[in-house]
Amino acid sequence: MKKVLVFLLMFPAVIVCNDLNAQSVNNTVNDGIYEKVHVPARKPIPLPYLREADMMWTKKVWRVIDLREKINHPLYFPTTPIGTRKSLAQVLIDGVRNEGINAYKTDDFTRPELMSWEDVKLTFDAVDRERTGKTLDGRDTVMLEKGEIRSSEIKEIILKEEWYFNKQTSTMGVRIIGMCPIRYYVKPSADGIPQVSKNMTFWIHFPEVRQQLVTHEVFNQSNDAKRLTFDDIFFKRFFGSYIVQESNVYNNRRINDYTVGGVKAQMEAERIKMDLFELEHDVWEY
Repeated sequence: MKKVLVFLLMFPAVIVCNDLNAQSVNNTVNDGIYEKVHVPARKPIPLPYLREADMMWTKKVWRVIDLREKINHPLYFPTTPIGTRKSLAQVLIDGVRNEGINAYKTDDFTRPELMSWEDVKLTFDAVDRERTGKTLDGRDTVMLEKGEIRSSEIKEIILKEEWYFNKQTSTMGVRIIGMCPIRYYVKPSADGIPQVSKNMTFWIHFPEVRQQLVTHEVFNQSNDAKRLTFDDIFFKRFFGSYIVQESNVYNNRRINDYTVGGVKAQMEAERIKMDLFELEHDVWEY
């Protein structure tokens, strides 16, 4: 009888302690002087509808954003999340893993080949592996090494975009179609000397991920209260890049496929860039 009485007296105390612990975990502290509600509630700016009859000229272009360039550092940092701030690569990875964003094997969205989350992990070499080791008492054992996706390994982003001239508005415009993170990693070679390799991870259809991009802010060096979002960065073209490919008759071959690289590749990329500029310039009369 005494044991039952003690249990009944202790039971409410246990419930109260659990409630206090739950409150201490669920209640978050505002890391600032006001609550930021504007960016998380933003919606992407709708893009104007384009009619086929108004498209006087179009050209697909592929360009690389090197995240190691200073102008592109807001897209690369932070390498680990700081509060609500994430890198562009982390936003894309989280979108595929948790928010239902489709990952594609290629940039041919007319014949989509979807990738599963396990396929994405393989591109980052983030699969679980078993390895042998020893316990504290010297016995052999098999340990499971969990695979980890490191967003800091994403050093470049490939953009697939389409430039167009709209005869209805007499304007030159561009729409981003897709993007692909490029992973840099150290790969051991046959002679034992580590080599830096890179691979394309997965393609994202840009219109599908705009909602995620517009709700994540990008660091502003001048003012923490006025930060852009990733969607603003791409919409306003606040990034540095260079062209690596244009649509052509030769299976859309890349610049490096018909040049020797280096200065020759840079000159060819600059030629394509100037062709885009001159086409818009030449349709006007002064």
